[in-house]
Amino acid sequence: MNQEATGGLFSAVLASAAEFGQQTAVIAEEQRLTYQQLVHSAGALATGLADLGIRRGDRVALLLPNCPQFVISYLAITALGALAVPVHCQLSTEEAAYILNHAQVQALISLSELDPILAQLQPQVPGLAHLLISGESAVPDAVNLEQLVSGAIDRPLLRDAAQPDDAAVLIYTSGTTGRPKGAVLSHRNLLANARSCRELISVTDEDTFLAVLPLFHSFGATVCMILPLLSGASIVLQRAFAPLPVLEALEAERITILAGVPPMFAVLTGCRTTRKYNLRVLRVCISGGAPLPVPLLRGFQERYRVLLVEGYGPTEASPVVSVNPPEGVQKPGSVGPPIPGVEVRVVDEAGQELPAGEVGEIIVAGDNIMQGYWRDPAATVETIRGDWLYTGDLGKLDNDGYLYIVDRRKDMIIVGGTNVYPREVEAVIAQMPQVSEVAVVGLPDTLRGERIRAVVAPAEDAQLSAEQVIVHCQQHLAAFKVPHVVEFRESLPKSALGKVLKQELRNGELPA
Repeated sequence: MNQEATGGLFSAVLASAAEFGQQTAVIAEEQRLTYQQLVHSAGALATGLADLGIRRGDRVALLLPNCPQFVISYLAITALGALAVPVHCQLSTEEAAYILNHAQVQALISLSELDPILAQLQPQVPGLAHLLISGESAVPDAVNLEQLVSGAIDRPLLRDAAQPDDAAVLIYTSGTTGRPKGAVLSHRNLLANARSCRELISVTDEDTFLAVLPLFHSFGATVCMILPLLSGASIVLQRAFAPLPVLEALEAERITILAGVPPMFAVLTGCRTTRKYNLRVLRVCISGGAPLPVPLLRGFQERYRVLLVEGYGPTEASPVVSVNPPEGVQKPGSVGPPIPGVEVRVVDEAGQELPAGEVGEIIVAGDNIMQGYWRDPAATVETIRGDWLYTGDLGKLDNDGYLYIVDRRKDMIIVGGTNVYPREVEAVIAQMPQVSEVAVVGLPDTLRGERIRAVVAPAEDAQLSAEQVIVHCQQHLAAFKVPHVVEFRESLPKSALGKVLKQELRNGELPA
């Protein structure tokens, strides 16, 4: 294993290249980059960006799917001491323009296939000085990315200009209400989190990761990109999730580590295939981003005979906070103990630590905690208090230090003055074999304070009525926790990472 590099992220990857230079770093369809090729391409792009006037502290946006250009650009931007600002490719132009303007980006890197979006976006972001596009683009005044790199490839390899406490990335979180907030993560944050994950999962240069999670999200970036790059491991990039291409990649590329979100593992568990895939080298799957129902965990492990562990962490924590240890005791239903270097407490509303078993707000401390929210000091002060990140999530610790997520504080429902945790109701409804997915939200009610609404997506070909759901809940829950309304939909609205968008469900009309 390489020695820990000083400086920023690019220095750490340069150290990997010095040790594992001819090993494969990135695989994308027919394209394969060694570690030496990766750092030289990233260094050349950094030189080209510097020629355009990008300096330390500037913001450069990435409007890119999972592709080699994302990895190269991310490293190049952070090597300059600038901030990478990843943007979801499927946002509306209004949503994307808000992020670009709020982040005050000076440049944006994208692909020519996104020309129609870029042409609409460009006039909405007046501060955007440079548009760098990979491929033949028709967007006016665009700089060709490949030409910029080739023009600097023979120049001396750029040294890492970043220091550990420099900001490295600005990731906008979806949030539960209002506009997204930009979490500022430093080089120290990212490196500390990736190194802790490396220790926990025992990652080596013999591992191969499948990066099907979007790299614009912190889970994908840290676990599927930064972690393997620090370890000399290989990254297989896939642009989008589909069960058969994933299974084919797992087998063909001999994937050893797969990180995903519960909906991915649900689809893989239920998908119908005409042949059995050889997944014998796949040693661990990691689920995060949303609750992993215990029946799904067990169903996936039974079908594929592969260990699936659940973890937890918000973007503001870079993002991994806890994981059920692959080489230790796993507790289904828990998100595991804190990873090395991270401390977790559960506190009451006054900030006082609660004993094991009691529910309160989860707070986190460690080198992985963000620097703050971009241009939002009020939200920063509310969220970071001393050394502690107040997550807004409700949970409890057991006597062994394993963390159990109960719910988001903002999602908690108060019925007649009594707290109802939606995740508990969801877990009960999810036990029904006719249910594919479920979300529970609270809606205003003049008599009770709030009513409980369950939104259910039935399993394929399943026959299910609202009365059946309610009767099942009555058998397994206290009366005040039973949904007042059950609504059926083909699927639930989700973010790119598979989180159910509960605000959309709250905004829907309540059936009479």
